[in-house]
Amino acid sequence: MNGPATDGSGHRARLRERLFDGGGGALLDHELVEYLLALAVPRRDTKAKAKELIARFGGIGPLLSADAETLRREGLSDGMVGALKIAQASALRLLETRIEGRPVLSSWDALGDYLQAAMAHSPIEQVRVLFLNAKNLLIANEALWTGSVDEAAVHVREVIARAIALGATALIIVHNHPSGDPTPSQADIRLTRDLIEAGKHMKIAVHDHVIVGVQGRSSLRALGVI
Repeated sequence: MNGPATDGSGHRARLRERLFDGGGGALLDHELVEYLLALAVPRRDTKAKAKELIARFGGIGPLLSADAETLRREGLSDGMVGALKIAQASALRLLETRIEGRPVLSSWDALGDYLQAAMAHSPIEQVRVLFLNAKNLLIANEALWTGSVDEAAVHVREVIARAIALGATALIIVHNHPSGDPTPSQADIRLTRDLIEAGKHMKIAVHDHVIVGVQGRSSLRALGVI
């Protein structure tokens, strides 16, 4: 006669039922992570590890946004790391579909949701530029540099040169504040104004500079700064 399961399979089946019946909102954050880890190690109880990771990283967002090497240092196997990263990639891809093939300026909320999910939890400041065509459709979404925006002159040349190479007629610059506070700094404002001035000479419009953080996002245009 077989005894009760000791590998968590019964518990995992109940999680699966709740997921099927109620969608992702039916599971707590640590339960989502627990289920993801279990895909890589199906015969191990992953509940304790999931709770530990949520506490260690400060939430599911920072956990899924962590790079592979950071996750490995937490004792996760490549299979576990892969399960977490594929969940992040799938979530971002789903958000991307809300803006694909649509004018960016008429999909502003969807764009903001995507940018916040993609960048807000990064521990490193990074700058992306969205390059748009004459119909304001996205033609490229590129990470151009990491670190401070203080070296404005260097960055302005880089952004304008890339816009010309892509045939873009407009752009939106985006970066994150690892502090979590999306309030623009003087360096952010200076870079934006320098970009606008440089873009005028090349007939490239700068629609906005968006800053994201875990506390929200801000638009320099909406704030009346530009």
